[in-house]
Amino acid sequence: MTTFKTESYVLSPALEEAVQVAEITSRPLLLRGEPGTGKTLLAEHIATKQSLPLFSWNVKSISQAKEGLYFYDAVSRLNDSRFATEEAANRVKDIENYIRMGALGQAFEYGKCLVLIDEIDKADIEFPNDLLLELDRMQFDITETGKTIKAKIRPLTIITSNNEKELPDAFLRRCIFHYIEFPSKEFMLTIVESHFPDLDKKFMSRALDLFYHIRSRDELKKKPSTSELLDWIKVLLHMGASLDEGTIPYPGTLLKNEEDYRIFHS
Repeated sequence: MTTFKTESYVLSPALEEAVQVAEITSRPLLLRGEPGTGKTLLAEHIATKQSLPLFSWNVKSISQAKEGLYFYDAVSRLNDSRFATEEAANRVKDIENYIRMGALGQAFEYGKCLVLIDEIDKADIEFPNDLLLELDRMQFDITETGKTIKAKIRPLTIITSNNEKELPDAFLRRCIFHYIEFPSKEFMLTIVESHFPDLDKKFMSRALDLFYHIRSRDELKKKPSTSELLDWIKVLLHMGASLDEGTIPYPGTLLKNEEDYRIFHS
């Protein structure tokens, strides 16, 4: 089981309620929100808090739904077939030796655990639909062996999306949905204090004022997120930087686009 350091993660009341609803209904929790609002970290936080193993599936643009269930390692079988040892020959005879479980497959076999399907909207539009049956029934068949893998206990499943594309209605109906709003200044203060409990109050207030001033600029292509604010404060403290000079020190921590950078240096 992977161990995460998530003591500083702060849940809003609305997010905590959404987690509870997902647990009660045994439905996947679909989280949307701009990047950097803590969607992925929520899964790590819950896994730590409840002492659950976390099986993560980081979806890519080329990902297929089957990969999260299992895959047949034909390359390893071919390599083993080239060795003239009795051990290799016996291994090649049994195709089950070359079935590798994906994140969902591992979770189904394990028992009580947590599954993270991260950034599901990166994949093809049919990707979520291809998972409907497995997420509903919590089981799947391995085509190569005819074996059925069925979840011993329905795992808590968290699915994240950055709104890169719309998800199918049929998929949405099977999820508990929660949109993580960007934190208000008051709630952000709580988040910062949880990470930097000894931070000077005046310094913290000034840092938040500058941060939200930057985010207020509608012309920005990419507004800085919570994670970038925390990184920025860490850099400021490490470098002993002052925030009283009317400029934004170390802007590359907050601004990730050359046009945005020019806005604050023109």
